[in-house]
Amino acid sequence: MMPPVNALPSFRLLRPGLGCAVASILWVAASFALAAPPDQLSEARGHHGVVVSVSPHATDIGVAILRQGGNAVDAAIAVEFALAVTWPEAGNIGGGGFMMVHPVDGREPVCIDYRECAPKSATRDMFKPDDGRYTHKIVGVPGTVRGMDVAHQRFGSLPWRALVEPAARLAGDGFVVNAALAESLNEAFEEKAIREGEHHRELVRVYGRRDARTGELAPWQTGDRIVLPDLAATLRRIEEQGAAGFYEGPTARQLVAEMRRGNGLIGLEDLRDYRAKVRPPIHGVFRGHDIYGPPPPSSGGIGLIEMLQVLETFDLRSQHRFAPGTLHLMAESMKRAFRDRAEFLGDTDFVPAHPELLSREHALALARGIDPKKATPSETLAGPIRLADEPPQTTHFSVVDAKGMAVANTTTLEGSWGAHIVVRGAGFVLNNEMGDFNWVPGWTDREGRIGTPPNLIEPGKRMLSSQTPVIVATNGRPVLVTGSPGGRTIINTALQIVLDVVEFGMDLPVAMRSPRIHHQWFPDTLQVEMFDWRLNEVTLESLRAMGHHVTPRKPDSFQGDAHSIRIDPVTGEQHGVADWRRDGKAGAAGE
Repeated sequence: MMPPVNALPSFRLLRPGLGCAVASILWVAASFALAAPPDQLSEARGHHGVVVSVSPHATDIGVAILRQGGNAVDAAIAVEFALAVTWPEAGNIGGGGFMMVHPVDGREPVCIDYRECAPKSATRDMFKPDDGRYTHKIVGVPGTVRGMDVAHQRFGSLPWRALVEPAARLAGDGFVVNAALAESLNEAFEEKAIREGEHHRELVRVYGRRDARTGELAPWQTGDRIVLPDLAATLRRIEEQGAAGFYEGPTARQLVAEMRRGNGLIGLEDLRDYRAKVRPPIHGVFRGHDIYGPPPPSSGGIGLIEMLQVLETFDLRSQHRFAPGTLHLMAESMKRAFRDRAEFLGDTDFVPAHPELLSREHALALARGIDPKKATPSETLAGPIRLADEPPQTTHFSVVDAKGMAVANTTTLEGSWGAHIVVRGAGFVLNNEMGDFNWVPGWTDREGRIGTPPNLIEPGKRMLSSQTPVIVATNGRPVLVTGSPGGRTIINTALQIVLDVVEFGMDLPVAMRSPRIHHQWFPDTLQVEMFDWRLNEVTLESLRAMGHHVTPRKPDSFQGDAHSIRIDPVTGEQHGVADWRRDGKAGAAGE
């Protein structure tokens, strides 16, 4: 059974091991100037379905689908298309992702892999280390529309048109911009090269706001209205023709014409031949709970379960969640999982799978190498990986329906606003996912660049991902649905949500307010969020004394955006909570 819901009152967290309580209290007084969780999070409770996403408009659309009798996959498809309209920095039809589905009708959980892939004309050495990230040739073959089509064919209950129409209508009619979207839109044009670049003119035309008096680009403001007629027309073709409305016909020709304008690689054959794949999820058991995550080409499922199995060998509850010793063990497990990620993981349609990474024997071997009181230098873990001499954005949403079917979906353009390229006349943003391959064969350095063989570029290959949509189940029923954006931090954010709820008994609001840490092997740096007293300078000094190179995140720089749902295994109540770090809304289809 899952530990009882526990708000983790302060007296539990101030046990010996935290350090000097007086110094902690003094630090707290100084820290409240930093950005911190709001007093009220967006929460929703009920028994008839819950949706949590970064966009209030998308959440409302998903809830409406549930109320129409749609299931969790129907709602997820509608949310996915809505996010392409209302959260264009990551929501998309020009990118890809992974959808975890846990049915409750006796069918096994599955992962729908709609990750982008390299075009057929891609080559292993097509990029140099200093190549730009906002180019046409960095665009991978999009997978989102095909992925939603496969999800609908396998699990959908409402007509396809009913799931795409709300997004098409929203794009055509327009909608009010909230504070988070205004900030995102303005960030898209921060760089002069984007504002004035030849290949970004369509981005400026479609998403730029012009001053009515001067005609110059002006910042978006909360309350402005944005209308996207080209995107609406593209979505209408998808609504009417299904996946063929994107991968064939006018939209496909528009995308290929855009590629030709900037020397991109995607051709009509690449689009026609793209397939989303239904794969068995990565499965592990932690403290009696079934953990389901995405398989390669995502590294998320293997990385998460590997870390959980390492940590399960330690008595984490003997010290509190934010004790230096607990954080140390978490960081050490992160280092080792990311080191294995670098050596072994890639698209298993092209490279060998490594089931031994999920074995208990491997977890025990890694755990034995952890000194409970001393950090292991990352360089000593390299093994056969040759180190060279010294010289991002995603979005996640969660859905549960009235019957308990759960969907965890993570989708991305790779960087925020992808390649900053909009297909002329089609209104959608293209990804820059080719940047997720290892660009320089054999070049792995201490700054975090990886050059190991499994993730080198090959035609048709899917680039390695860190996306980690997660479903935790007990006795065959989902009890936690979570995931996050954040590049390589994604796996570690998912780890901490699972630990907070399953291991430490937090309820979701407390877990969502909790500061997070991140280590990815290289660079050998432990990043920490510092916005409340639970992770403070006293704790950081204890970690430094163990040998960790600790780097606090900037006050306005947060880790992840983990919109999650917890389902009470006894009462069946569904409790959705939106992460406060960017924006979001939780909505329920009924009490």
